[in-house]
Amino acid sequence: MTLYPKLIMDALATVTYAGTKKNVVESGMVADQPTVTPLNSPEGGTNWKVSVVLEFPRDTDPFLKSTVKAAEAAIKYHCRNAGFAEDVEVEIQTEFKSKPRPEVGKMLPQVKNIIAVSSGKGGVGKSTVSANLAIALARLGYKVGLLDCDIFGPSMPKMFHVEDERPYAVKVDGRDLICPIEAYGIKMLSIGFFVSPDTATLWRGGMATNALKQLIADADWGELDYFILDTPPGTSDIHLTLLQTLAITGAVIVSTPQQVALADARKGIDMYRNEKVNVPILGLVENMAWFTPAELPENRYYIFGKEGCKQLAQEMNVPLLAQIPLVQSICESGDAGEPAAMNSDTATGLAFINLAQAVVTVVNKRNRELPKTNIVGVKKG
Repeated sequence: MTLYPKLIMDALATVTYAGTKKNVVESGMVADQPTVTPLNSPEGGTNWKVSVVLEFPRDTDPFLKSTVKAAEAAIKYHCRNAGFAEDVEVEIQTEFKSKPRPEVGKMLPQVKNIIAVSSGKGGVGKSTVSANLAIALARLGYKVGLLDCDIFGPSMPKMFHVEDERPYAVKVDGRDLICPIEAYGIKMLSIGFFVSPDTATLWRGGMATNALKQLIADADWGELDYFILDTPPGTSDIHLTLLQTLAITGAVIVSTPQQVALADARKGIDMYRNEKVNVPILGLVENMAWFTPAELPENRYYIFGKEGCKQLAQEMNVPLLAQIPLVQSICESGDAGEPAAMNSDTATGLAFINLAQAVVTVVNKRNRELPKTNIVGVKKG
């Protein structure tokens, strides 16, 4: 009795692929005609080896393992019912329509510098600094990308007035990649483009970090001089994922001059300076350094304390990159989707341009004097 490929195709037609809600044959996932090879058994009979190639959309397909197991079980079941020996050997190979994601260490090969903008606590204006730093660098003529790494509280779509934009997929070198949204001369991605702004993102840590990896590795960032990472406040799974995925050129720490904020900023600095992380601190940014009312532009009121970041920078032996004043226009421009750095005629706009120039200077110095940052290893077991 001969085992024919048609029996194998009939078996595969009973296997549903959850990605399309159709069976794998209807979904066009059987890449080649199944092969059936006779094998001589020690008892003198004939056993069979069945080889099948299933093609999935990508190597990260969440239904891959379950579909392969179901296909193997269906083939063995149909073979037994047709009168063939139970020990039919089934080999299922997988191929992918999209090329697999690059390995860690080979991602973003066209990106020259990766800058993590961090803060020890929330509410110090880190995202405002990230957005305006990115725009200021672009205004200086650099190619800039901006990634909103705050999975649970994305703010960049609002700050750039692109909440209604939806990234689309492009084919690049055989891979399906997300095309970043472009605004004010920078490329930008945020989880905010993919979730409802009115709905809380109730994800476990693993789901959040996987989403972040997709925004990094499965996007068409192209050639960039500076890739700005707007990290969430504090130290978390997100920070560890970034450190285990990318060789970060350096970190910029944002804080207000308030002592409570400075205490948390020290923790942020300590995280990057940890011997297992060893990411250089490019410098500190003192945000809300003083309050200047619109009607009294020459006056300064030190609401959160005076020069706290300057003192911390001296204590930690890192540069103070900028002191950004607190003015009503920063909040208004951010809410309106027109970041302050777009207007260098204002005090705040000029402050962000000066910040960008300072970042360029310290990055160039860092690249001359220090080796490339190593990606933090993933401990197995």
